[in-house]
Amino acid sequence: MNIGITVYPTYGGSGIVGSELGRDLAERGHNVHFISSFLPTRLTEVNERIHFHEVEMMQYPLFEHQPYDLALATKMATVARAEKLDLLHVHYAIPHSISAILARESIKQKRYVPVITTLHGTDITLVGADRSYLPITRYGLQQSDGVTAVSKFLKQATIETFDFDEIEVIPNFICQYHYKRLDESPLREELAPNGERLLVHVSNFRPVKRPADCIEILSRVRKQGIDARLVMVGDGPERSAATYRAEQLGLNGNVTFVGKQANISDYLGIADVFLLPSELESFGLAALEAQACEAPVIATRIGGLPEVVNDGESGYLSDVGDVEKMAADTLKLLNDDDLRRQFGKNGRDLAVQRYSTEKIIPQYIAFYEKIVSKAAAAA
Repeated sequence: MNIGITVYPTYGGSGIVGSELGRDLAERGHNVHFISSFLPTRLTEVNERIHFHEVEMMQYPLFEHQPYDLALATKMATVARAEKLDLLHVHYAIPHSISAILARESIKQKRYVPVITTLHGTDITLVGADRSYLPITRYGLQQSDGVTAVSKFLKQATIETFDFDEIEVIPNFICQYHYKRLDESPLREELAPNGERLLVHVSNFRPVKRPADCIEILSRVRKQGIDARLVMVGDGPERSAATYRAEQLGLNGNVTFVGKQANISDYLGIADVFLLPSELESFGLAALEAQACEAPVIATRIGGLPEVVNDGESGYLSDVGDVEKMAADTLKLLNDDDLRRQFGKNGRDLAVQRYSTEKIIPQYIAFYEKIVSKAAAAA
């Protein structure tokens, strides 16, 4: 198939999933055309099966904010016709589904290109639910030829918010060969030169990720005599608050902020425990990636995380903001090497058996074929 994919190229799990989906589809022989403002961060190169089409916007002083959604729709329509796309697959509803629908309608006299929208979380629970976007988000769902969601939780949230239930759940996924434990790594020697235990957090440092809670957990762990360090991977608006909190608690020498990293698996592969104290996670991709790397997960019992983390088997779940319990659960794991290794093995088994690319990518391909066939029959 010739598949068009649009993602936000920098922020959040939706861009990661869309990018890695396209890369895997290309490896299976499909032609994938990424249509975005610039090359997604998880794509290091293009090749004969992965193509990139940049959305360019004219600079005009009348526009206080450049109309990216219209430029995107125009580029989608152009690529769809020129490359004879079989479908447009957009990740994150706002504004991608609306742009794709506009593109589809603008060229349908020449070629009908079905639109598949994948919902990732905040496009429904936060942005799409805002009254300024809710009606247009509902329209985007209703007018898409197919809609998928990354978790059962997100499907139910979409039904409750938008009264729309024609949704197929296709969860996020990991490549089991890319995400794995790294027992011997120069990076671990660099981050823990004296054999310290490593706690790792990965996020875009938005308020909903509560990165400062990770600092609180580390403080409590160290007060119990555990020589532990915290590695914070990513960047965003809450990074300065987390840095300040580390300074307040006298933890500067034990917290390392490494910023955005292309190879997240390098850090997850050396983690002793992974921390994800979010107040909103529609799936929890970082938790899945950590489990694939045999890192037990300390997370909150919200959203789709209970679908990803088996409480008491591959990690521990707590209420949002309960840093006392999260710290106590972290100490359980750090004080018992056998328990930590068993949790790591359980998490790896769960990730591979439920969420490997070999299991999930065929579900996307089957969904594509169903939607394309349905559109062809209607035409």
